[in-house]
Amino acid sequence: MKGYLFLTLSIISEVFATTMLKLSEGFTVLGPSLAVALGYGISFYSLSLCLKTLPLSLAYAIWSGVGTALTVLVGMIIWHDMFNLYSALGIALIIGGVILLNQGDKRDKVMDSLQE
Repeated sequence: MKGYLFLTLSIISEVFATTMLKLSEGFTVLGPSLAVALGYGISFYSLSLCLKTLPLSLAYAIWSGVGTALTVLVGMIIWHDMFNLYSALGIALIIGGVILLNQGDKRDKVMDSLQE
């Protein structure tokens, strides 16, 4: 459970940092530029802590997939980025992939316990 809390913090801070990256205008605006460094620092530190208990493949898939989906949402809400059928399909495939990876991890744990 602790690993998922660190993963959640990592995802939120990564999406925050990415949002600030756009606002930094190529690191020419000081406040958002500092927020980028802080956000990514927290994100990677939290990701490293979650990897103490979660498998790398699962954690990274969730981190990148959920982060991408949330970034798309932020882009749509704040900057009115276009959202169309391809965007929806892409997000659905990302989420589906994360679910499949998670199910595969659970299956491996069950198989390991049966072999013991």
